[in-house]
Amino acid sequence: MTHLRLLLAALCLGSPGGFAADLPPRPNIVFILADDLGWNDVGYHGSEIATPNLDRLAAAGAKMERHYVYATCSPTRVGLLSGRYPSRFGVLAPLGSTTEMRGEEATLPQELRRLGYRTHLSGKWHLGETPGHRPRNYGFDTTYGYLRGQIDPYTHRYKTGDHVTWHRNDEFIEEEGHVTDLITAEALRVVETAGEEPFFLYVAHHAPHSPLNEPPRWIAPFAKTIAEPSRRHFAAAVSHLDDSVGKLMAALEEAGKAAHTLVIFSSDNGGQQNSLDMTKNYDGRYASLPVLGNNEPLRGWKGDLYEGGIRVPAFAIWPGTIKPGTTVDAPMHICDWVPTLLALAGGEIDPAWKLDGIDMGPVLLGKEGEIPDRTLYWCTPSATALRKGDWKLILSGKGAKPELFNLADDPNESIDLAAKETDRVAEMTVKLESIREGDSEIE
Repeated sequence: MTHLRLLLAALCLGSPGGFAADLPPRPNIVFILADDLGWNDVGYHGSEIATPNLDRLAAAGAKMERHYVYATCSPTRVGLLSGRYPSRFGVLAPLGSTTEMRGEEATLPQELRRLGYRTHLSGKWHLGETPGHRPRNYGFDTTYGYLRGQIDPYTHRYKTGDHVTWHRNDEFIEEEGHVTDLITAEALRVVETAGEEPFFLYVAHHAPHSPLNEPPRWIAPFAKTIAEPSRRHFAAAVSHLDDSVGKLMAALEEAGKAAHTLVIFSSDNGGQQNSLDMTKNYDGRYASLPVLGNNEPLRGWKGDLYEGGIRVPAFAIWPGTIKPGTTVDAPMHICDWVPTLLALAGGEIDPAWKLDGIDMGPVLLGKEGEIPDRTLYWCTPSATALRKGDWKLILSGKGAKPELFNLADDPNESIDLAAKETDRVAEMTVKLESIREGDSEIE
């Protein structure tokens, strides 16, 4: 059966002479998603937080310096798995127990599994926890981690304190240990037990999301370099995350799979400025956190549609295929990963999926000189945004004036050009509204 799947995948690669015909054998795929990691929270962007493993990996592959996600966690996860704007399913913000997104609409794991991949999730789900909305219904062969967001790192309870959300294969369990260590251990288990079939491993970390409760060994290195306690604990969570990524890469090497594995790293949204209501949750065990992430020099925070909320550190490595030291300046979007990864896995795109992402494989692999002129769209409960070429339009709530920025000249969004570019604002508003017509009705 495995040989048949490989043959079918090879036939799907297309005719000789095209981009697909030049691809190496389809890779294992590991997608690592950090939680609330800001633009300037990684060493290679100049952070005071040391991230040696992330820095080494970013240098060994392609840094995607205009990699866009959503302003909060659940929408990004919907975009990653479906290849569609999350507003198509009415997902604009963090989800509770359910979602409009159905299991068959998780195109990435569903289609990879159809192509012969084993599919695995370790970590945060946050796309629903009712039985029909758990990850095994969305194309994953094995699942482990937590279904809700905002859990305690050690009790693994949801913030209300009494809500069990930790699971294995969609069944609730009790587990001991720090959340980062448990997610890492499961990812290592998947790698170490993988057979000959290719695999897709989605590692969705808690770190560095609040609440922060790191072992002293991760906090101590920052005692003299970071004065603010909450930022120091945040740095410890990032350092712990960096160590986890290093362990996963070492496991791939030891298993002899590193050379045949595409690894992608991204954050789910920009860094959070602070968390000042911590005492209201977790049975009052955690103090408020006045300083968390750092998105400098980008403007804005988690929840915003400014660059700091939606543009995040990201890179991809694939030894022998992605050239080390590559920088991808073309805008990339979390929805692009469905068509990109399915193409690399030997699949074909069905127009019936109505994907909003595009195949960025040629750009990522340096096979195409011309950069696509992208139009990208975001929708939150309070604002919408459109990037068309170098121009970005933000429309906030009722009565608010539109904002327009030229990201080529002003990447940090300090100069609002809406008053001078009224025709462009009108044109982009029409385009935004036409895209928005495809969104789910939101009550």
